Amino acid sequence: MAEKRNTRSSETWSADRLPDLGGRTVVVTGANSGIGLTATDALARAGAHVVLAVRDPERGRAAAATVQGSTEVRRLDLADLSSVRAFADAWQEPLHLLVNNAGVMMLPRQRTKDGFEMQFGTNHLGHFALTNLLLPHITDRVVTVSSGAHRWGGATIGFDDLDMAANYTPQRAYAQSKLANLLFTLELQRRLTESGSAVRALAAHPGYAATNLQSHAANPVVRAFMRLGNRFFAQDDRAGALPTLYAATEDLPGASYVGPDGLGEMRGAPALVGRSRAAGDPRAARRLWRVSEELTGTQFPLSRDEQAAV
Repeated sequence: MAEKRNTRSSETWSADRLPDLGGRTVVVTGANSGIGLTATDALARAGAHVVLAVRDPERGRAAAATVQGSTEVRRLDLADLSSVRAFADAWQEPLHLLVNNAGVMMLPRQRTKDGFEMQFGTNHLGHFALTNLLLPHITDRVVTVSSGAHRWGGATIGFDDLDMAANYTPQRAYAQSKLANLLFTLELQRRLTESGSAVRALAAHPGYAATNLQSHAANPVVRAFMRLGNRFFAQDDRAGALPTLYAATEDLPGASYVGPDGLGEMRGAPALVGRSRAAGDPRAARRLWRVSEELTGTQFPLSRDEQAAV
């Protein structure tokens, strides 16, 4: 069953309440702008060494220069599985926290380098592969950024046509990818628990946050509407990053979903929030996992013995 309640947190919770993260290493995907950069700055200020995993290293270095704390920039293109593998193959040290933040939103029909629909391929499959490849190094948790869009139009996973070749719309493709983020988190946590791992998988969404993500919408009317919404209704990126930071550092159960606690989960303080019935379906989560393994050529790597070694 999907969660139904919204559990309010303290309305005073802010990035100032982050614990001391000294000695911890964090990877944030899509960290060069928006809530990814804001979260990076907050984590670095709290003492973490933050790796900005970005498609364009030059832009990543410019972003890192604005962060107060220890940072590093590494190239990662989630729309190219060879890039995902290269990033993971180069990783040798312990990784305390992986934040799967990067995403694309409501694009015209496009495909990744590996031939997948761009939103599903980037938002879900790229992060699915990255997480599985890095998991032997992860010691604390994985936080994946989803969206309230996972509810749009009663979204489901179109297993018979994941690329939406027969009926593509940018909105439906985005909703499917964000639903996939939540099902991925659900099944990842089940597998972590079954393997005896202490690592936790959680998800978060920023509510309505003013970032540059909306500027890439395919429909110019939608872009104009979102520009108005960003100006007059949205939270800023600092508030939008709080659910991610809350999920990354608070003592929450695995598979928790964090979002703003205000009306419609559009803005407010971070709290545990509900999800659609489809996002809480364990059978769909398992099926999506199997399909994602086949598409990416990656698998859940941890047995009880391997986790003990970590």
